[in-house]
Amino acid sequence: MTEERDLTWKKLSSEYLFKDTWATIRIDSCQKPDGVIVEPYYVYEFPNWVTALAFTKDGRIILERQYRHALGETMYEIPGGCVDASDKNLEEAIARELLEETGYKFERFEYLGKTSANPSTNTNLMHMFIAYGGELVQNQTLDHGEDLEVLFVTMEELLAMLDRGEFMQAMHTTCLYLALKKLGKFSL
Repeated sequence: MTEERDLTWKKLSSEYLFKDTWATIRIDSCQKPDGVIVEPYYVYEFPNWVTALAFTKDGRIILERQYRHALGETMYEIPGGCVDASDKNLEEAIARELLEETGYKFERFEYLGKTSANPSTNTNLMHMFIAYGGELVQNQTLDHGEDLEVLFVTMEELLAMLDRGEFMQAMHTTCLYLALKKLGKFSL
């Protein structure tokens, strides 16, 4: 194996163009290792996210159906959302998101890893889990702007939905495949 060279860019300057709770946009001026200046370089700062393939105590899988305005489509997803500043850790964040969106509390979580929606422009990560032993303990407590339906499928139905390409959210699809591999439902 050949020696790897350092490809890290040096940030020369950075200026915020827009700051809000859900999105922050900055413009950077950078220098590549070969001395070439890259500017403007736009960076989108978002909160980190969590998502989970969630199983109820009786083995059903919890899905959500939700309208996504940017694409103008209603689609199937798995539960998840933003990590809040008040969350002590990622497991607390996914437990809170599952409770808010579905009303279910879970016995345990298994961390699957992390992924990025677009590492060339986005600063945040999606942390993925399997949630086990879900039990309905309350009604949904959705955030302003959220409107989603909770539905339940079997493993066979989930696999068929994946085969038909019914999940559009790439990071949710990544979580589903990692979870299904971990559960021995297929091998790569």
